[in-house]
Amino acid sequence: MIKVVSYNMHKGIGLDRRRDPRRILDVLCEIDGDVIALQEADLRYGTKAAVIPHRLLEDHSPWRAVQLHDRASMGWHGNALLTRKGSEVLGSAALHIPALEPRGAIRVDVSIDATPIRVFGMHLDLSGLWRRRQARAILTHADDCAPPMPTVMMGDLNEWTPNGGCLHDFRREFAIAPTGPSFHARRAIGRLDRIMTRGFRVRDCGVHNSALARKASDHLPIWALIEPL
Repeated sequence: MIKVVSYNMHKGIGLDRRRDPRRILDVLCEIDGDVIALQEADLRYGTKAAVIPHRLLEDHSPWRAVQLHDRASMGWHGNALLTRKGSEVLGSAALHIPALEPRGAIRVDVSIDATPIRVFGMHLDLSGLWRRRQARAILTHADDCAPPMPTVMMGDLNEWTPNGGCLHDFRREFAIAPTGPSFHARRAIGRLDRIMTRGFRVRDCGVHNSALARKASDHLPIWALIEPL
């Protein structure tokens, strides 16, 4: 069993308007995932430094951030992937996708307890037209990756329609886990955050709706417990 998690951490700013990286890390520790996709994990301006300092992650968590470049940023256009320190990273990539505003997606191939898994993290556009273009670009990249691996795609898709838009594109190849609504954290009604799998069976899934999570960001984290087919 592998536990995957997706969390739009809103640059660490909670509903109390305080930026608190340690609180974000505490929420992640409550969930205890094996692979975690973060969105809005970097500051927006300047060096786009990581919201969760690398030293804090190293000293107070079981995870490491997959490094995609040498900058202060934790990821790519705010997308970051965390893996357990005991796992083996086999490869990674930052995806350049069509975008109206700065958007991106990232990929990591990782071995967890000798199980290879390919994970995509993403934060898609507010525009439905651009979301579909981005979905097709990400799916094309996934199809071109070698060798083939069981694959998870997750992140904030910004898709309000339950079955249309970019979900229509992803659903052709991926099963969408019924995690539930995760936005807004104060009263969740929108299923903007999604976990999608190919080559995995979803054993359980849901929204992490703890008291701490309801304060730490405007999104609630989602999770799924998966195993290879």
